[in-house]
Amino acid sequence: MRKSLASCRVSPGALAIVAAALANVAVVCAREPSPLPDAAPAAAGMDAARLAAIDAIVAEGIDRGEMPGAVVLVARGGVVVYLKAFGRRQVEPTVESMTVDTVFDLASLTKPVATATSVMKLVEDESISLDDAVAEHIPEFAANGKAGVTVRQLLTHQGGLIADNALRDYLDGPEAAWERIHRLTLRAEPETRFIYSDVGFIVLGELVERISGQSVHEFSQQQIFEPLGMTETGYLPDQELRRRAAPTEKRDGEWIRGSVHDPRAHHLGGVAGHAGLFSTAADLAIYAQMLLGEGQYEGIRVLNPDTVELMTAAHTLPAGGKRALGWDVRTGYSSNRGDLFSDRAFGHGGFTGTAMWIDPQFDLFYIFLSNRLHPDGKGSVNRLAGRIATVAAAAIRD
Repeated sequence: MRKSLASCRVSPGALAIVAAALANVAVVCAREPSPLPDAAPAAAGMDAARLAAIDAIVAEGIDRGEMPGAVVLVARGGVVVYLKAFGRRQVEPTVESMTVDTVFDLASLTKPVATATSVMKLVEDESISLDDAVAEHIPEFAANGKAGVTVRQLLTHQGGLIADNALRDYLDGPEAAWERIHRLTLRAEPETRFIYSDVGFIVLGELVERISGQSVHEFSQQQIFEPLGMTETGYLPDQELRRRAAPTEKRDGEWIRGSVHDPRAHHLGGVAGHAGLFSTAADLAIYAQMLLGEGQYEGIRVLNPDTVELMTAAHTLPAGGKRALGWDVRTGYSSNRGDLFSDRAFGHGGFTGTAMWIDPQFDLFYIFLSNRLHPDGKGSVNRLAGRIATVAAAAIRD
């Protein structure tokens, strides 16, 4: 924990959070949830021949140099109907084949999966309200006209904050970085513009820590991932997970493998609200199915149904387009949603070449995880991922 937080007061809701965590541990000890089962596409009302078209889409992308490799998963009705690994996990300094259990740096998928879900847990526990001013819990954030910015506004990228502050703001340590973030001025009045903001989610990660007394890493692990049996998901992967992680680029002459690629998250110690989470396709499938199950997976409840509905409901943006709380719905960032997902669908992408879209109307989701930054940072996969989403939705027969 940062020194600035070590002496801060923990909110009254923190005791309830700890009690809930202990209850979850007891449940997990009793029975560990299992991964989503596999099934033939026909058993889930899907066409196997249409799903097979994904093979060619990914192969063509690899041939065009859009990424060295990828893992694709499609699930419907609580079963996995398509799961394949393609290409290479690593091409330098040695070649490794991609495997379905490859661990990926999720980049901005961190925002909904770890940070927004953690915030919604705190809302559900009544430790905070979506319409609380962030400065009620982080007084330093009120500086330079930000006193009225709310939690809800940050979750929908309508808080008026800059997209990213300068990388140099982070180079002399986390304490100085936090001071500079707190002193930032607004680029727009709240709720007048949609500005996709890493900074806003960095602040939300700090909010989780101020309220709960735990970093977003610790909180999401105890409150979300461990109860669900997502043993391959979290910040700061251990040695075994790093061994099968997909590398990205080089940093200081060394390949980044199992360490966060995002430079701001890196300078914050690998744990931040906007980036830093790692996972596998199978683990993300558990999370996605939990949301389709209205907050429950295999009898383990991590969110109440009303919380899931609140989190995933679309909010219309000032200039058009829609976002949910932490999730994309329809914006200029939605090319990876494809053409056929319903209006109820929500999802997100990540800079490293990741995407996940979940559709409650079709009881369907797809996960696309790639190493598009390896080895030279020049890959591009959003539209390819969107084509996979379109194929997945088109494969529904009933």
